[in-house]
Amino acid sequence: MRLMHRPDTRKAAAARLPRALGAADASVTGPEEGPAGPNFRVERLPAPTKILLVDDHDIMRDGLTALLNRAGDMEVIGSVSTGEEAVIAAHSLHPDVVVMDLVLPTLNGLDATLRILEKGPPTHVIVLSACHTSEHVHRALRAGARGYVTKKSAGSDLVLAIRTVIAGNQYVAPGIISMPAELGAAGYNKSCTSLSEREREVLRQLVAGASSVEIARTLFLSPKSIDTYRHRLMVKLGVGNRADLIRFALQYELVTV
Repeated sequence: MRLMHRPDTRKAAAARLPRALGAADASVTGPEEGPAGPNFRVERLPAPTKILLVDDHDIMRDGLTALLNRAGDMEVIGSVSTGEEAVIAAHSLHPDVVVMDLVLPTLNGLDATLRILEKGPPTHVIVLSACHTSEHVHRALRAGARGYVTKKSAGSDLVLAIRTVIAGNQYVAPGIISMPAELGAAGYNKSCTSLSEREREVLRQLVAGASSVEIARTLFLSPKSIDTYRHRLMVKLGVGNRADLIRFALQYELVTV
């Protein structure tokens, strides 16, 4: 039997295991006769970290898959494009780590994180987002995420973030947590918004100066429903009152009037 140093990747290691162990039992540690003597043992190779990717851009998911699969100790086992799909996939695939975008169709990343951690199997969520304000980071961590990485730094930070949270620690990419929370609405950008068509219509009419009663009449809803939509908009966009909501919408051209 030829003894070799343990290689960097599990695939290479599995390929070099002694044939005497058999293809189906690479983790056997029993005695083996040969140059190493009867006490030779083959160590069990650690299982790769199983990862579920959640992002609504195909090219982003493809790039992340290639990046993580090259790491040697990670394996992408699933890739989905919506928040609803993320919840379903997490429950069925049991990933060790979910890499989650914030801006997603059907269900945003924060709500998907809450659902996965509330009812799903044990897993870690790392947010990977273009949003980079401290408010977004704080909300993600309050929702239960164990890590936060910006898409701009994914190539250098994501692998480290995954290894860090798997080791039981929290990871926030350098620089982003130090941004002052008091920036408020001015610290956001258009890529951080995830508004439904109904929310955009309510926002459009608010910007146009319509009251809740007028908007309710136009959309065939109750004034109370309009107030609920307005509250949701304020929470999503991180503003504290109607005036700031309108100012934010105009500044970032979220609606056309």
